[in-house]
Amino acid sequence: MATIKHISSKNADYGAAEQYLTFEHDEFTMKPIRNEAGRMVPREGYRIDTLNCEDEDFAISCLRVNMQYKKNSQRQDIKSHHYIISFDPRDAADNELTVEKAQELGIEYCQKHFPGHQALVCTHPDGHNHSGNIHVHIVINSLRIHEVERKAYMDRPCDTQAGAKHRCTASAMRYFRSEVMEMCQREGLHQIDLLNGGREKITEREYWAKKRGQTEKNVLNKKMIADGLTPRQPKFETEKELLRQSIRSVLSMAVSFEEFSAKLMQDYGIAVKESRGRYSYLTPDRTKPITARKLGTDFDKATVLSVLAENASRTVQKEESGQNHRDSVVERLKRRKTPKTAPNQDSVQRMVDIPGKMSEGKGKGYEWWAKDFNLQQMSQTMIYLEEYGFSCPEDVDTAIKESSDRQRELSKEMKSMEKRIADNKELIRQATVYRKTKPTYDGLKKSRKPERYREENRADLALFEVAGRYFKERGMTKFPAIAKIQAENESLLSRKNAIYSEYRGQKTKTEELRRVKSNIDVMLKQEYKPQRRQEQER
Repeated sequence: MATIKHISSKNADYGAAEQYLTFEHDEFTMKPIRNEAGRMVPREGYRIDTLNCEDEDFAISCLRVNMQYKKNSQRQDIKSHHYIISFDPRDAADNELTVEKAQELGIEYCQKHFPGHQALVCTHPDGHNHSGNIHVHIVINSLRIHEVERKAYMDRPCDTQAGAKHRCTASAMRYFRSEVMEMCQREGLHQIDLLNGGREKITEREYWAKKRGQTEKNVLNKKMIADGLTPRQPKFETEKELLRQSIRSVLSMAVSFEEFSAKLMQDYGIAVKESRGRYSYLTPDRTKPITARKLGTDFDKATVLSVLAENASRTVQKEESGQNHRDSVVERLKRRKTPKTAPNQDSVQRMVDIPGKMSEGKGKGYEWWAKDFNLQQMSQTMIYLEEYGFSCPEDVDTAIKESSDRQRELSKEMKSMEKRIADNKELIRQATVYRKTKPTYDGLKKSRKPERYREENRADLALFEVAGRYFKERGMTKFPAIAKIQAENESLLSRKNAIYSEYRGQKTKTEELRRVKSNIDVMLKQEYKPQRRQEQER
């Protein structure tokens, strides 16, 4: 899935950002890595571009603008903002995402959402954890060099003015996340819902704490092994990770909130607190509780009460049936997981048309390989038919039709939501234009020379009239609340993302069923071919 995160910097050396993007750095100390000669090691396979720098170096261009507007001269001033868009590692193999394509998306994203800022856009082919995730760095000067059109997340007039500074607020980050989701859905990339919390939330701080703790533990474990001792705990676990394990352990057995709270306190000394309808957990070594929001959605009030209700219902059913088996909470939570969108590498593949390939000039070695491959796919096809209970080819045809119909339904639903989102965006844009040009229109009424005033402000007055007609055609008499429209867009985008995941799953399923049907046709053709030859010979 693609994610976006933000880092603000007070470093006045703008060249340090470009140095970090183009040279290897240590992931913990953030210092450049040097070779035996003491020189910095350049990164490999990256792409980098500058925007709004007028053929100047990024650092020099930023310093020139800062001096022009007399800004960013204090130590406490935020000099730059760093946004990182990380794509899913599976996108490279599944969706043909390349560094060049990611760089194009990064430049497009920067031009659209950070207009008026000098920017560095750099794409790296891999992350520091070597997971293969292509990611884009967008570094912008905090100072805006020219006036821009107002965006949905901008809530102050200064957010559009030249010489003003970029502000990354909570509403702005929600807007940026929603735009990343839309971009990935448009490009057919893997994506999760970034607007709602994850089932197990790992913050940047917790991630690095675990990374550093594991590195230190590896050193200690290595020393213990050298001394002939066996480490008791080779894996480092953070405080939040241990808390999650404790809650899951108790939650798998409790049938009521009272039992859950009492057993959690008795076994682990963890107190469950509720404030404003939200749960928080206080461990023995802390004075401030950890909220469920920081642990993940699996630990909030709604999920906990839902699991407890399931436990109670299951207990009643087992008592009635005389069974004493208990399912673990992990198995129950697995049922609520989103469907996989990546294709299964062990799925059935389409059988090779050997006569057709041989007619193209393939050699004997290819024929041997193709025969062996076809035998494997025959076996996989028969296993697939048995696993899903298909007894005849007509069952597969019915499954293909049902899957295709469901895929079309989801596609129509997504297009309907896309249209609604686009209409809301146009409404926000027209409302922004109307609000911006309204003072110019009011000035026309007060002007003593209206013809001259109209000529001088023709562009703004034309935009005001277009916006006015837009609202009049839709029968809108009140000015729309932009915050509510944006909230509706975020809700629609979250629902669209869930449908998008199901759509990708249905698409993969349909393609796999069609490969199975193709293999069945080949197998039946091979089976009846000898009989036809015998009939012809007779």
